Amino acid sequence: MSEPSTPRFVPLIDQRPAALQVPGAAFDPVSAMQARGLVSDARGRELRDLRISVTDRCNFRCTYCMPKEIFDKDYPYLPHASLLSFEEITRIARTFVAHGVQKIRLTGGEPLLRKNIEILIEQLAALRTPDGHPLDLTLTTNGSLLARKARALKDAGLQRVTVSLDGLDDAVFRSMNDVDFPVAEVLDGIQAAAEAGLGPIKINMVVKRGTNDHEIIRMARHFKGTGVVLRFIEYMDVGATNGWRMNDVLPSAEVIALLQREFSLVALEASAPGETAQRWGYADSLGNHDRTAGEIGVISSVTQAFCGDCNRARLSTEGRLYLCLFASQGYDLRTLLRNGSDDATLASAVGHIWSGRTDRYSEMRGAQAADTGSGARRVEMSYIGG
Repeated sequence: MSEPSTPRFVPLIDQRPAALQVPGAAFDPVSAMQARGLVSDARGRELRDLRISVTDRCNFRCTYCMPKEIFDKDYPYLPHASLLSFEEITRIARTFVAHGVQKIRLTGGEPLLRKNIEILIEQLAALRTPDGHPLDLTLTTNGSLLARKARALKDAGLQRVTVSLDGLDDAVFRSMNDVDFPVAEVLDGIQAAAEAGLGPIKINMVVKRGTNDHEIIRMARHFKGTGVVLRFIEYMDVGATNGWRMNDVLPSAEVIALLQREFSLVALEASAPGETAQRWGYADSLGNHDRTAGEIGVISSVTQAFCGDCNRARLSTEGRLYLCLFASQGYDLRTLLRNGSDDATLASAVGHIWSGRTDRYSEMRGAQAADTGSGARRVEMSYIGG
């Protein structure tokens, strides 16, 4: 077990910092940028992936994301009028697709808490890339509402789901979600998603040393051969309220070493540019990937930075564009949506914001140059999704 943690005191302030303004060049006819299906940032990274948070609310209180002592009944969640409407989200998404985005992931909070989310999914599923292809449309959920919603999500056009599940031991799971929610209901949701055709399903397990690391082998055994892809995620220093300490991080290299004592694994190639997970397949007796047994993955955002080919942007539920999961501020796009700006202006704004992007927080952390406790306050994961 990890060493006893000391009490932590987090100031009860609004966790949402002031928005950044769109670069003025976006509004200058001479320097306006058109959407041409491809835009790269200052480090040559193409924009391909958009994460959209549809709510800042969640019915879990996972200690690494929305600790109960901060996100209590008095926490000032965003009023409904501040949230982007489905039509506004779809308009922004259409702009990003015109710039080259091929994948959209809906996140939260818990996205299935957003009323009538199926309507938004229908709208996004109708979008097409510049060359006429449908988007890769996915959603990340804690699984608590999945059993009752899986079929409707599939019928609306959702392709896949990723489920957050930090262990199979019911006591551990109830402790980590901190609302006493049973693991059996999440497993029922995963089964319902599989039956609805929302696959291949991915399971994200955040590994915290001394808390749930003893569940790694059990999780691997459970999902091996089921068609579900299990991914182990290093406990990250996202936001400023989860009491993150490096001592709580179990490096992915140790996770793989632990798994290799139990299973024969073979390294796999990345399935797409910018993929964050390092893939490992279960090997057969000849050392080749046994596709029937499946695969696992590790996401090493603390010990192995993947900033170099990061192609993801994140849109908050109130229309702020964040260029990094560890950012402290986002760009205000909601104002453009509500002040009468046309689509060309919105496209120019997105193009200028992305083309000026230089973010590389994880690389800086690896060089021990990152801010890990002072200075600008990083945005909370519950606000922009993972």
